[in-house]
Amino acid sequence: MTTTTTTLAAARAHGRATLARHQDTVIGLSHALHADPELAYEEHRAARRITDLVERAGFDVTREAYGLPTAFRATAGSGDLVVAICAEYDALPGIGHACGHNVNGSASVAAALALAPLADDLGLTVALLGTPAEESGGGKVDMLRAGAFDDVAAAMMVHAAPQDAVGLTTLAISSLSVAYTGVPAHAAAMPHRGVNAADAMMIAQVAVAAHRQQMVPGAVVSGVVTSAGDAANVIPDRATATYDVRAGTSEELAELRARVRACFEAGALATGAELLLETVGNDYADLRQDLAMGRSYRAAAEALGRTVLASDPGLRGGSTDMGNVSHLVPTIHPSIGYDCGDTIMHHPDFTRYGTTSAADRAVLDGGLAMAWTAIDLATDPDQRARLLERRAARTPGD
Repeated sequence: MTTTTTTLAAARAHGRATLARHQDTVIGLSHALHADPELAYEEHRAARRITDLVERAGFDVTREAYGLPTAFRATAGSGDLVVAICAEYDALPGIGHACGHNVNGSASVAAALALAPLADDLGLTVALLGTPAEESGGGKVDMLRAGAFDDVAAAMMVHAAPQDAVGLTTLAISSLSVAYTGVPAHAAAMPHRGVNAADAMMIAQVAVAAHRQQMVPGAVVSGVVTSAGDAANVIPDRATATYDVRAGTSEELAELRARVRACFEAGALATGAELLLETVGNDYADLRQDLAMGRSYRAAAEALGRTVLASDPGLRGGSTDMGNVSHLVPTIHPSIGYDCGDTIMHHPDFTRYGTTSAADRAVLDGGLAMAWTAIDLATDPDQRARLLERRAARTPGD
């Protein structure tokens, strides 16, 4: 497809005007999600709110998609260039939308609405994908396995943050559930009859701490003990914990996870307790953002008056299941910023900034910047050809 500058400008103007008509609806969605947080794989009301909204706007909607009750696919257009816009809407336990997923998800809806009337003229299929359980479990990984991205040529979303940025790389992560089972005994009268599960956990934690000096730079192991006995005069026969293991790449993660497993096995070996160590949810891969798409998004966001930082490629922050998508499909995952005082995501204070006028502006600007990026991809002959060629080179199940 070829286009003139005038046609490109007209498409952008059309997308902007369309989003303006939906502005109140999209902001209302963001506020509704924020007021009614739901946890991973349980986002039934959020999924229903979004699918009802886009179905009224004319999208072809598949609910409970890809074997997940709270996933969906909503499409507009029938072009050969399929652009997936990923909507997140799960919250965090106890602190609600402290990661801003009400902003993330609503911005994706805004982008899809802005693009829908243009899709066929641009040779696009706009696929709004509802992706549950980003905070825990990894719904996008489940959806990848189920074929949700098989026909997708490019994927995108924005993420709430204190500032706008493009190009951030994230860490690969594996979440672990740890449980030691010992033997209870009276701690004074017959301690020798017991097997101390809490001691097993302590030894493992010391081993992990000792290993930190040898970890590859940038790797992180963090965890919390969730139980370790109930009474000081009873040898604990049960100790549990959850741990996150992170590293720069999936390959480094596999090596570190094996070493961390050995640390927990050491606790069992030293005390005689039995160890049950399980992976929780899906592993997340490191995020690999597409440079050309990132340049297009940055230009679009700056044209809307935003200041967008280019992230240091050596700086890694957090983890996301969008990383797994990026290993298969050209992907962007820029930050969309708004004033949140001196706090940051996953802090309780971040939650209360999620429905401010600045957050509402981020929903609209993030949505429109993604829509303009998709328009660029559809109308730039080189970018369009590159994306279609990469999709054609993949085989189903990759």
